[in-house]
Parts: sequence; C-alpha cells; structure tokens
Amino acid sequence: MQIVVTLDCVDTEAQANFWLAALAPLDYRRGFHGPPYLSLVGPAPAPTLLLQHVPEPKQGKNRMHLDLDFGAADLAPEVDRLERLGAARLSEELSEHGFRWIVVADPEGNEFCVFNPPNSTNVAE
Repeated sequence: MQIVVTLDCVDTEAQANFWLAALAPLDYRRGFHGPPYLSLVGPAPAPTLLLQHVPEPKQGKNRMHLDLDFGAADLAPEVDRLERLGAARLSEELSEHGFRWIVVADPEGNEFCVFNPPNSTNVAE
C-alpha cells in the first residue's frame, strides 16, 4: 500500500520549492511532474506529497493536515527555520496527552503542525 497526500495549490513550483526545503531533513525530492501535478517523494515508507494546481486560493480551515516530527526536542528553532522559508506561525506551543506542537501554515495558507510525541527520546526532561 502507498499513501499519497494531495495538496491543492495555486503555484505548484513555489509550493514545491517550499516543501522540498521544509522537508529537507527527510530527504524528499521531485518525482512525477505532469501538469496539473507535481509530486514530492521521500524515502519509503514516507508518503508522497502530490501538489495539484487549482485556480482558486485556499479558503477556510484544512479538514486534513500534516503533522511533522523533525526529531527536535525544542520545536521553536524548527518553526523559526520554516518561517525563514516562507511559513507563518499560527500558534504558540500547545500540548495535550504528552504531545507538544506548534501550528504553522505554508506560503499558501495550508496548515500543518510541527510536533514532538509523548515519551520521545527527543523530549528534554
């Protein structure tokens, strides 16, 4: 089985550049490119991120989003890195059931979370 996450976007090239830089620690690269699609693939079993060109900008809250664990105990520096790439921080650090996360949006406003799971070896005691 393969999981492909499709992200609607107005500018697939700009979004590809952002997401390749954002996912750099995970070694993503460009895959299939045939308009209106551009895929970003990571090492197995990482899901493929399929960018799909649509004419309208995002409206409203995402019903599905990505949660990214970069393995960092301190989430703020990772979110700062993403902001330098064009992301926008949408929340302060939140926590629930041992999970810690910060809500972020990509340059076209698609929300995602940078998180650290409970009982992670990345969490500073």
